Amino acid sequence: MYDQYDALIFDMDGTILDTEPTHRKAWQQVLARYDLAFDEETMVRFNGSPTWRLAQFITETHGLNIDPHHLAAEKTTAVKAMLLDNVRPLPLLEVAKAYYGKRPMAVGTGSEHSMAVALLTELGVQNLFSAIVGADDVTLHKPEPETFLRCAALLGVAPERCVVFEDADFGIRAAQAAGMDVVDVRLL
Repeated sequence: MYDQYDALIFDMDGTILDTEPTHRKAWQQVLARYDLAFDEETMVRFNGSPTWRLAQFITETHGLNIDPHHLAAEKTTAVKAMLLDNVRPLPLLEVAKAYYGKRPMAVGTGSEHSMAVALLTELGVQNLFSAIVGADDVTLHKPEPETFLRCAALLGVAPERCVVFEDADFGIRAAQAAGMDVVDVRLL
């Protein structure tokens, strides 16, 4: 189905791995320390972006005198403590398995690079991907195109010859800005 592309690039959280419920649980745990709750619909709007962006939104919205990077670090620590035990593959991972050895593939994620490697390794699928680009590997995060452009460069494929699989508006905008075709996996 994707034979016309020279490379496939996958977002990770919510696209090939079912990590979103654990991310939400970690946010609930951290925000409870500050007697805060969160609106899940608002959280979903930040899917695909680095944790500090949502932390910045939370601190600004609630008038908290907390460094957003500190709040993001608290959430990252909480999610790391529970994620490896709860991660599950999503059906789209079968596309990556089907194209393994046929097309170069990468993961471009808003998660930290080390977390992506740990999760993919835990599921035994890290070897499917020639490159992994995490939030800490780029300066300009989704919806900026840097994550996906770096994936294409690492794969040695022109951006217009890549297809991106995404589940978040930020990621879809990033893929489009990179000049790549994009599959919104929420519509599959």
